[in-house]
Amino acid sequence: MIDIRSLREDPDYLRQALRTRNVAEDVLDEILHLDESLRAELTRLNQLKAERNKVSAEVARMKAAGQNTEVTELLERAREISGLVKEGDAKIRQVEEHLKSRLLHIPNIPHSSVPRGESESDNVVRHTWGNPPTFDFDPLPHWELGPRSEMMDFERAAKLSGARFSILRGLLSTLSRALVNFMLELHVREHAYTEVSLPHLVKRETMLASGQLPKFEEELYNTRPDDLFLIPTAEVPLIAQHSDEILESSRLPLKYVSYTPCYRREAGSYGKDVRGMIRVHQFDKVELVWFTKPEESEAALERLTSDAEEVLRRLELPYRIVELCTADLGFASSRTYDLEVWLPSYGDYKEISSCSNTTDFQARRANIRYRDSNNKPAFVHALNGSGVAVGRALVAIVENFQREDGTIRIPDALIPFVGKEVVG
Repeated sequence: MIDIRSLREDPDYLRQALRTRNVAEDVLDEILHLDESLRAELTRLNQLKAERNKVSAEVARMKAAGQNTEVTELLERAREISGLVKEGDAKIRQVEEHLKSRLLHIPNIPHSSVPRGESESDNVVRHTWGNPPTFDFDPLPHWELGPRSEMMDFERAAKLSGARFSILRGLLSTLSRALVNFMLELHVREHAYTEVSLPHLVKRETMLASGQLPKFEEELYNTRPDDLFLIPTAEVPLIAQHSDEILESSRLPLKYVSYTPCYRREAGSYGKDVRGMIRVHQFDKVELVWFTKPEESEAALERLTSDAEEVLRRLELPYRIVELCTADLGFASSRTYDLEVWLPSYGDYKEISSCSNTTDFQARRANIRYRDSNNKPAFVHALNGSGVAVGRALVAIVENFQREDGTIRIPDALIPFVGKEVVG
């Protein structure tokens, strides 16, 4: 959530910054009007309360002096003020709720270094690693290669759950589990993350803290009648676990890693993405989350991104890093690097990780603070990134390391976890 004081103090800067994210100016005008109304009502209410206290003190004084006759008029005024205070409190709650509702729909402010753009075509490729493979045969997409070996099954998954689900069997299921174990071991043992096992069902307040609600409710799976949500990413509970806390400054940065299944409706049509395992309703992911001091968050983004890159380098998968322009930033993000892995079935790179600095946007929503150098509570900065998406990593291995006979070479880093050098 953006800081209302920043909008109040420098509305022109906020207008310009949010214009790059297609936020209409009339929304900001409405927020400023609500803020002015709220402050005016608070001033009026404080004046009424001050008068009520003055009248109460005068009533007590007159009663003590035996001036009971003169007290009647003051008591009537006291009752009148109490009624006005009650009305004022109700009006303030109403304006506060309306103001908060509007603020919750405003995206984060882009970092000053983020490329300006109108669409994803304006994203900037920062660097690439590795070379796409060349084949002396016609390579198959994973949605054909997997079913041929009977280790990937979309038809039976559709029978169970409908479109955009998959079943993995045998060594492909083993490979999926191996990827999870490999990533967790790498991030915990070499990158110094703390592993966290999390609930997959969370409360509405938990979803609101990370920015999933209220904007993306239509994309989420909700249970009735308990109003719990299946998590769309481990980022959601990793962020909210520290809601309403003041973190110890000496412990920052906090670095967490978690493996969870993730659930998203993925409403709409996405062309070729609806085939296979690229865009599905249930998928596995290893997620990275940092909490840092504000002055350290930009350096932390570079480190977090490097940690995700290391996964792809050890898996020998060609990839590139793309910095998202203002028009393509996620709702909560101030700055984002996408890691895109090469997929032969697309003849192109596809996102496998998104690493973002959300600055104090999520911390403000979740009320997560630390004590700054002046020992005053201040909001931390929160960062998140996939470290990486398990299903897409599996797809990338299947497609990039396939052989003409239908077998798949296992990257050296995974052989200890799979127990074989070839599957299929």
